[in-house]
Amino acid sequence: MDILHDISRIALIGIGATAIMDLWLTLLKRLGVNTQSFALIGRWVGHLLRGKVAHAAIARSEPIVGELAWGWLTHYAVGTAFAALLAVLAGRAWLANPTLAPALAVGALTVAAPLLVMQPAMGAGFLASKTPAPLKNCMRSLANHSVFGLGLYLSASLMAFITA
Repeated sequence: MDILHDISRIALIGIGATAIMDLWLTLLKRLGVNTQSFALIGRWVGHLLRGKVAHAAIARSEPIVGELAWGWLTHYAVGTAFAALLAVLAGRAWLANPTLAPALAVGALTVAAPLLVMQPAMGAGFLASKTPAPLKNCMRSLANHSVFGLGLYLSASLMAFITA
């Protein structure tokens, strides 16, 4: 029973942290900051499922039916997987008594996924090197993933409070 409790708690932490990141991205968009559409992530995943990993420019690749839904599903699934990574690294005790530092560290480390895997595969290059402003894009990604890390902590704290 404890393992099912931990799995559900981790899933809720991941969903909560991802939702907090989405609120941050919505705020940025309202402030005029350009943010990537999750449809492009869905397009990449759709092509990935068909065996195509890399694209010269994902925006110019053939659209995939339901790509926006695939993008959102992928976004939340990855957020939940990163919450599981945090739980494994920080341990079960962290779930009961979360602290900020491990959550921020894992959040910041998760920036490796877009910068080293997704962006290169989608045509933006390693560390956004093929974009007009690579350093700015890397820093923006780091900020977004740090907000995700804060979301991990806040969601875990809420779960700990509710289940105490």
